[in-house]
This record gives sequence, C-alpha cells and structure tokens, in this order.
Amino acid sequence: MNIRPYTDQDLAEVVALFTDSVHQIASRSYTPEQLVIWAPPAPDLEQWRARLSDVETLVAESGGVIAGFLSFTSNGHIEFLFTAPTFSRQGVASLLYQAAMQRLTASGVETLTTDASLEALPFFESRGLKVSKEQTVERNGVKFRRFAMTGPSKSSNHHRSA
Repeated sequence: MNIRPYTDQDLAEVVALFTDSVHQIASRSYTPEQLVIWAPPAPDLEQWRARLSDVETLVAESGGVIAGFLSFTSNGHIEFLFTAPTFSRQGVASLLYQAAMQRLTASGVETLTTDASLEALPFFESRGLKVSKEQTVERNGVKFRRFAMTGPSKSSNHHRSA
C-alpha cells in the first residue's frame, strides 16, 4: 500500500470512491434517502475540486487503484476519511490516519477535530478522540446524525494511559 499526496488527476476516482463508500458502507447506518443526499449518484466534480483545494489530501493506492483517502486542514480538522468498499477492514484508514498524524504533529498540531458519521465514530474513538457534541445536520431537508469529536493528534496506538 502506497500513501501519497492527492493530485487533481485523482479527482474522478476519489469522488467515485466516496460515492461507493457512502452507498455501500454507510448504508448500515443511514437511510436510502440520506445516502442520496449525502452522496448524489451524479456528483458535481467542480464542487468536489473546490472542496479538495481547501484541504490537504492523502490517498492510499494499491496496484494503481485508490483504496482510500483522508483530507485534513492545517489546524487538524479531519474533513474526509473514506475507504473503497473493496478495501474495507484492511487497514487502509489506519494507514492514512497515521500518515496524516505524522504530518500534523510535525507541523505542531496537538489537537484533532472531526465530524464523524455513525460509521466512522468507532474508528475515531479507538484513536482517542471523544465526542464533544452529538449533532443533527440538515441537507436539502434531510436530517443526519453525526458527532463533533476532538482529541490528541499523537496516536496512543490503542494503548490507554492512566
């Protein structure tokens, strides 16, 4: 698995991965109506290009295929963390997270934040982030549950300190 910076040539593949991930993995926790609003079947690539231009994005690549991506801001907010369904539960998110944490801690970031979906909540909790607030957000009249989370940028490697 190769972790590398996102390039504009990755746009279509990253957006397709996001759409597939939402519709296949998040379908365990969200309704079909929520999934279509969250990840429209015909995504707006220019809107995605603009969103990704505001964050640093890393991609995990395996055999020339993007297996996952993670986007974050310079102040430690994790904007996106998605794995392709065919690579689910194979450590892709963990590798991306470790690579992002190395970059963030090297630049002096001590605290992470994210807005986690129901599916992402256990992943972030296992890395020491805590729910600071349960949120209900609305998009196009459809409500979603998510969790504002915060925690240390230095990974505890799943070991809890006393």
